[in-house]
Amino acid sequence: MSEAYIVAAARTAGGRRNGKLAGWHPADLAGTLLDALVARAAIDPTAVDDVIMGCVGQAGEQSMHIGRNAVMASNLPDSVPAVTIDRQCGSSQQSLHFAAQAVMSGTQDVVIAAGVESMSRVPMGSATYLADKAGVGTGPWSQRIKDRYGIEAFSQFEGAEAIARKYGLSREDLDRFALESHRRAAAATRKGAFSAEIVPVLVDDGAGGQIPHIADEGIRYDATMETLAGVKLLSESGSITAASASQICDGASGVIVVSEHALKTHGLTPLARIHNLTVTAGDPVIMLEEPIPATKRALERAGMSVADIDLFEVNEAFAPIPLAWLQTLGADHARLNVNGGAIALGHPLGASGTKLMTTLVHALRARGMRYGLQTMCEGGGIANVTIVEAL
Repeated sequence: MSEAYIVAAARTAGGRRNGKLAGWHPADLAGTLLDALVARAAIDPTAVDDVIMGCVGQAGEQSMHIGRNAVMASNLPDSVPAVTIDRQCGSSQQSLHFAAQAVMSGTQDVVIAAGVESMSRVPMGSATYLADKAGVGTGPWSQRIKDRYGIEAFSQFEGAEAIARKYGLSREDLDRFALESHRRAAAATRKGAFSAEIVPVLVDDGAGGQIPHIADEGIRYDATMETLAGVKLLSESGSITAASASQICDGASGVIVVSEHALKTHGLTPLARIHNLTVTAGDPVIMLEEPIPATKRALERAGMSVADIDLFEVNEAFAPIPLAWLQTLGADHARLNVNGGAIALGHPLGASGTKLMTTLVHALRARGMRYGLQTMCEGGGIANVTIVEAL
């Protein structure tokens, strides 16, 4: 089977809810990201075979095929097709998987895998809300589904609380992890660790002008255990607060995946090679625990162990997820989310998959390391795992 290579990886800096990126239409934000990827790879845009765009909130400004709209908002020619996909939080990680599979199958040579989410302009749950307001149907879960699982609705928050209880994780454990996320993100920002991966976009400066947005907006540089302890619990009987959950975030991200033929034909420089692609599914009620069995399966299929992986990116949807993953896999916390995670940097849903991959590839190369593994929990009890080899 042919190999698949990443030749460009970039993201916008995260914007807080109603923050610096709130003025950007998501199609324009994604289009700007597509242009930056093509420029970074220095490839002829007519060579792009497809754009695969992840997006969760496909309503309002993200409706009517945000992938194609992003192409139309970019400098790519009209001849470049696109598709929009939804695998919940793993949407753009799945975009990467589909892109790599297309290249490895030999059916395409140059594919952009990307994602976008403007959670300011298209709030989470907008599609369901709009359907309810219009009186359309009875919601996403049929009575047959509710009867099968014995619940009226599926809740990621309740799943995260269930994981905290199952793995014996206290409020203090979660706050301590959250604090480490902010400290790592702050340190990475101060030393310029994100500079190579961030695409500057112009935002209002508050004085009638514009400035480039180049730093993640959600990092709490002054966070302490004391300040985190002062954040109210989301449930009186639980252990999770807004401070130990991922931040609502606006952003776009993407990678260009190419074949070996494209490397030679277009004179491209590979940043990483795709080593393994895995997706699994399990319990849709607890939902967020699936990265654990998915990682085990990915490592087994790749003939590797946890010790063989130099860096891990495990999405910080809620602090219990990476903590339970660490506990079960026996991985080294020092190798996990080394530049902070979604608790500090934000979780722009459909953009998070290629956002994490962008950070992982750049972090591996900056440290002269070889293998990286990325995984994230996804709605419905699904998890993607991607293993890459930095070049």
